[in-house]
Amino acid sequence: MAMLPLRLPTIQNWSCHNCSGCCRQHLIEITDEERQRILDQNWQPNDGVPAGQPVVVPHHSSLFRKSYRLAHRDDGACVFLREDGLCRIHAKFGEAAKPLACRIYPYAFHPSGSRVTVSLRFSCPSVVANRGKSVVENRDELKSMQRLVVPDGTEMLPPPRVSQREKVDWNDFLRFVDCLDDVFADDDEPFIERLFRALQIVELIEQSRFHLVAGKRLSEFLDVISEATSEGDLPDPEKPNHAAMIQFRLLVAYYARRDTVADLNAGFAGRWRLLRAATRFASGRGNATPLQDCFHEIPFETIEQPFGGLPDGTDEVLSRYVRVKLQGLHFCGAAYYDVPFCEGFQSLALIIPSIFWLARWLAASNDRSSLTLDDVSKALAIADHHHGYSPMFGSGSFRRRVRLLASSGDIARLLLWYSQ
Repeated sequence: MAMLPLRLPTIQNWSCHNCSGCCRQHLIEITDEERQRILDQNWQPNDGVPAGQPVVVPHHSSLFRKSYRLAHRDDGACVFLREDGLCRIHAKFGEAAKPLACRIYPYAFHPSGSRVTVSLRFSCPSVVANRGKSVVENRDELKSMQRLVVPDGTEMLPPPRVSQREKVDWNDFLRFVDCLDDVFADDDEPFIERLFRALQIVELIEQSRFHLVAGKRLSEFLDVISEATSEGDLPDPEKPNHAAMIQFRLLVAYYARRDTVADLNAGFAGRWRLLRAATRFASGRGNATPLQDCFHEIPFETIEQPFGGLPDGTDEVLSRYVRVKLQGLHFCGAAYYDVPFCEGFQSLALIIPSIFWLARWLAASNDRSSLTLDDVSKALAIADHHHGYSPMFGSGSFRRRVRLLASSGDIARLLLWYSQ
């Protein structure tokens, strides 16, 4: 069967720069076929794999299913990571011998009716920095990946819901996506204003019914609400209430986690450390408990102080991030815990003040009271490592947190408050 055409994020560049970050922080689950292929490669100490070091270990095990992943060394690195940042499997047997998850990272493929959209994970520093070749130049490589990861028949999959109670066909669903993308494409307007406006548009969409509004009439409706939200100034920053701040800090704590092999193997001590950290974040008193080496113990009061606004370059990085997620449908439906369009965008919007909070923590950890673009970029990579991939973010408690903050208007308040 002929492959569906790809929709690529033309605003994004990427090439691998062998930073090896993905080989240190991601757990690579492998298929039974990949496990057997790696075992048959017969890795020995002279290949750089220490004697007695397993190369494949159990990942999850139950009565009905047993899965495996690549092993990691004590320092957290994949067992196949060389000192020069390259992969031993790739070097000895070629790229095709690597597990599929390693080959496609940082790309993600999502069906969208008659097309397949491509997104990228911003947990990769080269994606955040927009380094390398244009994604368009990688089209042939992406087509090869598409053959491996996108099954036949995906054009028959229904689109995500618009809201909990509203459904439309694929053509109309993509009109909603394009409406928001057009907002963020207008770089004459500051990013914060664009995001604030997009949240207003989504709120109006969530309140509306579409069983009699489709096609051209839907486009006209979206034009009207987009124009209506373009008028007026941003309100003055207002700190959210105590209850909203508790919910937000708990969200930030999830984003701040690392969850490498070493963290997962920490046992009771590790779980106790996370519980203590959650208690600290819920109270907002004392010092923030570091959940990664890049963070230090910093008083919550310090992080909550204004940091003099956002550094130059922030608008470009964050608008590109949001647009890649929008164009790649990497924020709702099957690509994001099967949540509807409106809820998915609200969750995507909520990551932005979380990034600002983490960036402040990074700056304060380095004895600075103002942000740099590097702070924002690192915070983005830390947060996007989990966004859409950690099971916690698809849980009922997390989804209730997003809906609560959205319905109370606190996502917008958090955005304005932490952009100071």
